[in-house]
Amino acid sequence: MVRPAELLQITNRMIKTVPEVKTVFGKAGRAETATDPAPIEMFETVIQLKPQSEWREGMTMEKLIAELDSRVKVPGLANVFVPPIRNRIDMLATGIKSPVGVKVSGADLATLDRLGAKIAQVVKTVPGTTSAISDRILGGRYIDIKVDRLAAARYGLSIEDVQNTAAGAVGGMSVDEKIEGLARFPINVRFPREMRGSVEALRSLPIVAPTGGIVPLGAVASVQIADGPVMVKSENARPSAWVYVDVRDRDIVGFVNEARQKVAREVSMPPGYSITWSGQFEYAERASKRLAVIVPLTIGVIFLLLYLAFKRVREPLIVLLALPFALIGGVWLIYLMGHAISVATAVGFIALAGLAAEFGVIMLVYLDKAIEERIEAGKFSKTEDLEDALMEGAVLRVRPKAMTAAVILAGLFPLLIGEGTGSEIMQRLAAPMVGGMITAPLLSLFVLPAIYKLLGVKQFMREAVDQKQPDVASAAKPQMT
Repeated sequence: MVRPAELLQITNRMIKTVPEVKTVFGKAGRAETATDPAPIEMFETVIQLKPQSEWREGMTMEKLIAELDSRVKVPGLANVFVPPIRNRIDMLATGIKSPVGVKVSGADLATLDRLGAKIAQVVKTVPGTTSAISDRILGGRYIDIKVDRLAAARYGLSIEDVQNTAAGAVGGMSVDEKIEGLARFPINVRFPREMRGSVEALRSLPIVAPTGGIVPLGAVASVQIADGPVMVKSENARPSAWVYVDVRDRDIVGFVNEARQKVAREVSMPPGYSITWSGQFEYAERASKRLAVIVPLTIGVIFLLLYLAFKRVREPLIVLLALPFALIGGVWLIYLMGHAISVATAVGFIALAGLAAEFGVIMLVYLDKAIEERIEAGKFSKTEDLEDALMEGAVLRVRPKAMTAAVILAGLFPLLIGEGTGSEIMQRLAAPMVGGMITAPLLSLFVLPAIYKLLGVKQFMREAVDQKQPDVASAAKPQMT
């Protein structure tokens, strides 16, 4: 049987065979604290990578994780590769160290163990799953020492005497502390291994009675091997079993939705048992609910501000109808970079929508000004006059729009190509705006004048006449003194 320490050394050597790995440090077991939800059988390995300048040509983080996953193959172990900072944040927020987790709650530990194994088996068949590991609740082997109260009383022993002897013999007892400078080392004393290495040896452990006699442990207590749970987690005051799921090359929200449906079809839950899905997708669900309110509200505010500026509905409608075309560049750049739609990209699209609306407003203002000047000069009667006005209004904005787009691109491009901590979020935030700054100016320069041309000369002449009629009526009204 391979010990956990030896198995940890084996996995560390496998990881170290990858050229991009600088150091490997693994930890087996769990800390003796209630704040660490790690199961006892979990290995936690911290991998420090070399600088990207020393990586092999064409190597990316995704390729590196795939290579590590292919090299570290140990029967009985499944791999989950998560950045350390995100791992701690997820663990503190949800208790799940993997991107997606399933929490099964109920009363019976054996049923929880069976349901967790079944759910992990079903989730493995969902596309995008790289590993699915269920907690092994059962399978623990314990030495069960039950004190016989009557037998202990005949020898003058209390239950505490028997328990202290058993605990000190097997686990050890702290008797002193050695101090060397700033370091402190506890001194533990316990029986030698040959006296505690088997159940028969434990039954022969000597206990000193108050009368001075030596009583074997087996005479005052029953010592036997008993099965029990390895570790019991609780969620909402109920025992629970957790399933850790690692997802790659797929959006988490879509994966969870498909996995939920498949688990609901293939896993029948007994009465009194429930399933709760947890992990990173919870952030996306909360953000999508907020965005479902924020995005319509943003569009409504833009429409209201445009209406107050133009005092007409036509210009706001033209700008809002043109917004989807302005966002095309952001969508294509996200697709080419291989990013999925996330909260950061949604925020980038909201900012891009504001910039595209600004470009459209400035263009419509100059187009309206050029048309009004020609109408007042009496040079607006045919299609050629409208084309000349549109050309004049659009040409006046080429240089300012080019300068504005260039300044925005110069400010966002370093975020798009940056590396280091937080670069993944900044790239997804900057990508929609960088791509949109290519299509939004083109939209305002070509599409908006085309929409004005489709309206025709008669429409603008009719609006000019309607605008003058109230002025004429107010001037013709007699003034009273």
